[in-house]
Amino acid sequence: MPVERHALKACQAYAEQLSAGKVGHIEHELWPFGQYTDDSQLMREMLLSFVACEEFDPQDFADRFLRIHQQNGIVGASRASHKVAARLAAGIPWRAAGTPAPYARNGSAMRAAPIGLFFCDAADRLLQAACDQAKITHLDLRSQAGAVAIAGAVALSVQVNIIYPPQFLEQLSGWVRAVDAGIANHLEQLADWIELPVDAALAAIAPLGDPPESLKGWEGISPWIVPSVMWSLYSFLKSPNDYWQTICTAIAGDGDTDTTAAMAGAISGTFLGIEAVPKSVSHFLTDQGKWGYQPLLALADLAFHLTRVRQVREEEGLASRWAAASERLSAKLKEN
Repeated sequence: MPVERHALKACQAYAEQLSAGKVGHIEHELWPFGQYTDDSQLMREMLLSFVACEEFDPQDFADRFLRIHQQNGIVGASRASHKVAARLAAGIPWRAAGTPAPYARNGSAMRAAPIGLFFCDAADRLLQAACDQAKITHLDLRSQAGAVAIAGAVALSVQVNIIYPPQFLEQLSGWVRAVDAGIANHLEQLADWIELPVDAALAAIAPLGDPPESLKGWEGISPWIVPSVMWSLYSFLKSPNDYWQTICTAIAGDGDTDTTAAMAGAISGTFLGIEAVPKSVSHFLTDQGKWGYQPLLALADLAFHLTRVRQVREEEGLASRWAAASERLSAKLKEN
């Protein structure tokens, strides 16, 4: 957050200092170092919703989205986000509250990572949940496809021990293609850019998706769904075994740095685990004096436990149905 929308050189210098282990030396004008923004706040709210409902319930998440806006708890929310909250408050159903096309920004994807954790073993449910949570704020299919891309990247990161970018992106593009072919095609292109240095990759990725005139004044990666999702994936796939380098690459892309780093960091953290997150910076985490590192860790543990419970219940249900079918088949054979 401290360098969001700063000059490109300032962002890259900040990333270099972070790489060198210097943290906390740049303060935001309003917030202390460690204050996280709407991206991470809404991922946390999604975890809380899942724990409360023991499932992903878009209505419950929409209610939490509205509540945190009404409490003025969101840090860095867009005008469009506040308008969505107003529509929800007016009684508009969550399926219709989102900003319509052609508004295709990244708010739908920035919070989608927990969906990949909940449904890492169920692609159909992942697609449905990623799109449903996206619709609360974004009705454009591109924004929904971007949410699938981030949730899908997290799900794949759970399933593999080694990252092979071409195969990773091929699987991801297959899921995304069910929602939007254009973003799926860009995902396939990304395989050719992973080996590019940061400056060359930035030049290739920043203009993707034809951002509207209102965003063409952004230096680096704008909040437009295509470049922000692609840059987050580039940042992860460039250094899949180094969480901190992934974060620094995301920041070096300038522009919407808090969002790209949140998405890239969520994927990297999933793949590498909590031990990869430097303890030297974890203790700085705060949300206006609340929800620091230890409460967030406890919430994540509880969500993981409930996810495993769901998976076991579904496995037991499948086994029970299989046993019942076998009994019916045996009885039928005996009759004949």
